[in-house]
Amino acid sequence: MILIADSGSTKCDWLLIDEKGERLNEYRSIGLNPYFHSADFIAKTLSENTEMMLTAKDIEKVYFYGAGASTSRLCKIIEEGLASVFVNAEVIVDHDLVGAAYSVYDGRTNITCIIGTGSNSCRFDGKEVYEEVPALAYILGDEASGSYFGKMLIANYFYKRLPEELMKRFEETYHLTKDDMIDAVYKKDNANVYLASYMKFFTQNGGHPLLREWVKEGIRKFIDIHVKCFDNWKELPVHFIGSVGYYFEDTLKAVCKEEGVHLGTIIKKPVYTLADYHVKYIFAKKQENV
Repeated sequence: MILIADSGSTKCDWLLIDEKGERLNEYRSIGLNPYFHSADFIAKTLSENTEMMLTAKDIEKVYFYGAGASTSRLCKIIEEGLASVFVNAEVIVDHDLVGAAYSVYDGRTNITCIIGTGSNSCRFDGKEVYEEVPALAYILGDEASGSYFGKMLIANYFYKRLPEELMKRFEETYHLTKDDMIDAVYKKDNANVYLASYMKFFTQNGGHPLLREWVKEGIRKFIDIHVKCFDNWKELPVHFIGSVGYYFEDTLKAVCKEEGVHLGTIIKKPVYTLADYHVKYIFAKKQENV
């Protein structure tokens, strides 16, 4: 049995398959990010998933693609945590951007974008995943992400720059004080996940002109920085992975059209097509070499 994992900062989707791609089971956990989580924390978190543990010793390979797994040192943290749970498995860890690129690959070179809790982009030609500009995470970057829009919403609320109707809805929804916000953002772990949690306010009030404009301009900024950085961006399909693109699909389509972007697929949950990629391009290739 083979376990495929797609992990953002907020959540991780796990899919158990065989080498033919038949789906055997699905699991969900919190997002496992080596910037915030130790190997021991990862092992403890997964060990508490009773259903997953029923087959843990029978799993032969684990392919984990996660936010934060961008260097060998950070990947090692994830590897150690997984290896202590899936004791009989070979563990392969890579960046979530690589997993995203695999999940939308159809044999053609493309630009793959993530806009979920965080944001990033790459070009994938079937062999190499290439980043033109780095992701600068939620403090300096993450344009068009949940954390990006969450910062905008919170700041404008405390600056009293929201329209009266949005101020009232925000107050009724969150009852947020400045001290609570400061504590969550500057003193507790996973501030990016906390900020991104306010994206729910956008989905609940997405018809408001101000919020629509914020989302539109945030996506436009992302495209300007993370799509147009590639010299042949006009020639390639551009795919989007993540909840922001999924829930604001109409806005994404409109901005891409205005900017001359050849929009490809929009996927909220890529673990299924990620598994399909492994069956078609990794497992099949290994069998050919046997």
